[in-house]
Amino acid sequence: MPMHWTISHDERLVMVTADGPVTLLEIEAYFDAVVVAGAQGYAKLFDASSMEVRLSDADMMAIGARMSAYVKDQRWSGGPAAFVATSRTTREFIKRFINLAASPRQAKIFQTVDEARRWLDEQMR
Repeated sequence: MPMHWTISHDERLVMVTADGPVTLLEIEAYFDAVVVAGAQGYAKLFDASSMEVRLSDADMMAIGARMSAYVKDQRWSGGPAAFVATSRTTREFIKRFINLAASPRQAKIFQTVDEARRWLDEQMR
């Protein structure tokens, strides 16, 4: 599977790495894992620097609908999200994801994992 994640309850942090082609099914599996673990409110560091976006417009709408449902659920409060993207295509996907999610949480795109982690650490203080 091209997406791998770890959930640290002690740090209240989800670390995700996407490597290679990522489809809607992988993203949905990640969402499910976060919900089952009760980690929706945790900070997220999503390293998409090696990700190949394989999502149609319909896939993006499905992701947006799912995120909107999470945001409307009063028990959900998303933690800050830092994304690492080095290609234009991946940055555009992430910007679109952030816009479709319509989440009140802070989200930002970075060039390196170190920059993203420093920003997340500041947000979690």
